[in-house]
Amino acid sequence: MDLREFISLCEKEGQLKRIKVEVDWNLELSHIARLVEEKSGPALLFENVKGYKSPVLTGAFGTTQRLAMILGKSPELTMVQLTREWVNLAVKEVIPAKEVEDGPIFENIVDGDKVDTFAFPSPKFYELDGGRYFGTAVFMVIQDPETGRINLGTYRMGILDEKTVGVQILKGKTADRILKKYGKAGKKMPACAIIGGDPLHIFASAATVVKAKSGYDVVSSLRGEPVEIVKAQLTGLPIPAAAEIVLEGEIDPQQLKNEGPFGEYTGYYTEELIKPIPKPALEVKRVYYRNNPILWETSVGRPVGDQHMLYAFTRNASLWTDLTKMEIPGIKSVYTLPEASGRFIVVVSVQQMYPGHADQVGAAVIASNTGTYGVKAVIIVDDDIEADDLPRVWWALGTRYNPARGTQIINRGRSTPLDPSIGPDENKFITSRIILDATIPFEWKVKPTEIKLSEDVLTRIKARWKEFGID
Repeated sequence: MDLREFISLCEKEGQLKRIKVEVDWNLELSHIARLVEEKSGPALLFENVKGYKSPVLTGAFGTTQRLAMILGKSPELTMVQLTREWVNLAVKEVIPAKEVEDGPIFENIVDGDKVDTFAFPSPKFYELDGGRYFGTAVFMVIQDPETGRINLGTYRMGILDEKTVGVQILKGKTADRILKKYGKAGKKMPACAIIGGDPLHIFASAATVVKAKSGYDVVSSLRGEPVEIVKAQLTGLPIPAAAEIVLEGEIDPQQLKNEGPFGEYTGYYTEELIKPIPKPALEVKRVYYRNNPILWETSVGRPVGDQHMLYAFTRNASLWTDLTKMEIPGIKSVYTLPEASGRFIVVVSVQQMYPGHADQVGAAVIASNTGTYGVKAVIIVDDDIEADDLPRVWWALGTRYNPARGTQIINRGRSTPLDPSIGPDENKFITSRIILDATIPFEWKVKPTEIKLSEDVLTRIKARWKEFGID
C-alpha cells in the first residue's frame, strides 16, 4: 500500500471527503481539519489550496477504523483489539525491504538554486505558530555512522527558508544520539525527510520485530511483502520508491537555528513562545516528488485529533510489546488515552495471580522503555475490565480504588520537555508519576460480590430481541 492506495481505500469505505473549493493554507486548512477531526469525521483531501495545484491530506489517523485500514485489519476492531493484533504481528518472521533501481518518487527532481521548500502547500496551523510546517506527518531517515543501522523517526519540521527546514530532535532520542556521533567526527549528518509511501512507515518505530535491520524491514514484515526502496541520489540513504515528497540534504550538528513556536499535541505551546529554542536544521540539497504530489499533514493541537489517535495506538503497541518481552504475566490489555495527548495516562488490565501482582504491573510500566518516557499516571484494573472501556475504568476507580492503599507516587522520572504541567523554572526533562491500583486485592479472602446479569436470560432475550421492537 502507498498513500494513494490508502486514499482510494478511504474513499471507497466512505472515510474520505474531497474539498474542491479554494482553501487558504494560512490557517483555514488547519481549522477545517481540526473541526472535522474533533468530531471523528472523515479524512480530508484538499484539492484546491490557494496558490498551489497539488493537494493536502489531513485526518488519516483520525479514527480507529482508519487505523485498522492502514494495518489491513477489520474496521470493527476497538483500539485494544487492534493493538493486540499488532503485537501478534510484530513477532513474525522478518521480511527484508527490497531495493529497486527506480520508482515514482524520481518523476521530478529539483536541486541547486531551484530548491524551494515553499513549493508545496505547507500549512500554517495556528495564529501563534512561528511559520509554515512542511512536516507534521513526516518521517526522517538517517544512518548511524558507527553501526550502519538505518533509523526512521518522526519529527516536526518547520520551514525556515527556501532551502532549510527545522527538525525538532529532542535530547536523548535516537536521532539526537546519532547526530552527536557525526558532531564528534566533525561531519554533517546526511538525512532525508519523507512524506508518503506506505502509511505504516509512521508506525515503524512502535513495532519490535526481532532481527529487523531498519524500519523498512518492520513495515515489510507487518505487510507480509517487501517494501520497495530506492537510494537517494546524493546521500545513498534508502527512501520509499513510492514516496510522495522527499527532501534530501544534511544536518550540521554545530549549526542550530531557531524553530517554532508550534501548537503542540498537548494542546499548548511550549516555552518557545517566550524564548526561541535553537534546533537542528536540514539543509535541503535536492527535492524529489511524484507528479501531483500529495502533502500529508496532521493538525496536531488540542486532543483529540488524528495525531493523538496515532500516538495512543503506537504507544499501546510499544508498551504492550515491552511488557510481553519483560515476561510480565497476566496482561490482558493496554490502553494509552488519546484524550491525554496519547501519552501521559495509561490503563492496564491484568489477571491477578499472586499478592502484589498489580504493584508489579505498575512498576513494570514505569520501568519499560515506552513507559519511562513521559507517562505520568498508570491505572491498573482487573481483567473483567478492558483497558479501553473507560466507563468501567472510572467505575473501578470509584469502587475498587482505595487512595491510601492503592496510590504510589514516584517523585522523579524521565519526561518530555513538551509537557506543559512542568513549570518554567523546573527541570523540563523530569516529572513525577502516580500509580493508581484500582484492582480488588488478590489476597482478600472475602471479596465484594459484583452484580451480574444472568447469562441464561441474556441468551434468551437476545434470541427474541427483534420481538421487543427496540432498535
